[in-house]
Amino acid sequence: MDIVSRNNITVTGPEDAPVLLLAHGFGCDQNMWRLVAPALAESFRVVMFDYVGSGRSDLSAWSEARYGSLDGYARDVVEICEALDLRDVHFVGHSVSSMAGVLAAATAPGLFASLTMIGPSPCYVDGPGYQGGFSAEDIDELLESLESNYLGWSAAMAPVIMGNPDRPELGEELTNSFCATDPAIARVFARTTFLSDSRDDLRKVSVPTLVLECSQDVIAPREVGAYVHAAIPGSRLVTLDATGHCPQLSAPEATVAAITDFLGDQS
Repeated sequence: MDIVSRNNITVTGPEDAPVLLLAHGFGCDQNMWRLVAPALAESFRVVMFDYVGSGRSDLSAWSEARYGSLDGYARDVVEICEALDLRDVHFVGHSVSSMAGVLAAATAPGLFASLTMIGPSPCYVDGPGYQGGFSAEDIDELLESLESNYLGWSAAMAPVIMGNPDRPELGEELTNSFCATDPAIARVFARTTFLSDSRDDLRKVSVPTLVLECSQDVIAPREVGAYVHAAIPGSRLVTLDATGHCPQLSAPEATVAAITDFLGDQS
């Protein structure tokens, strides 16, 4: 299969520059990076893509068997790197893609030079000694609402996730992105996202890692950022003066600055 067309891969920036692989989150596609990609492409070879089942990917390649777990998304990441013959990749994952990146780095450790996690959460459900931000009942209700009325759920939840009520156009954009996703695929991706527990995988990370969080984020609260930072040896935690779960849209300049500062220290 042609991985480039399967994942709708796009590449910008100087050919001889370090590689930056941008991986979108649930209900999104590579368009979510449009406000940060041009600035990043001034210094990096920026590779963007759509996970199978998202955006303009080849939907015929999607299967619940593969994408019913985060391993399927991590395989997309590794296969993209292999198809483009990428090495020393600086991976930038938003939301659930942060954990896909962790799994990809564990699967193919020689491919990756660093990880940047934007709004990461290894587990959304509270447990003994762990605050994920949601009770098990919260997640059950969220998934039940999503599965019974996906378009209605998207319209209600996207503005909450975006977290910038004074800028309603951002919530509307995320709503439209959610609604563009096939509901059947979105249901599987949602379960994969909100029911996964990748906490044990964090301790396997061996490359330089940036944990990038917002000062207020209902999906990945600061307690989760602190947990991820503590679990990954030598990681760096940066808290943006921004709200919501999508700083690449709501605070693009600050997001670019945090990423470039971190990667500048790796060179």
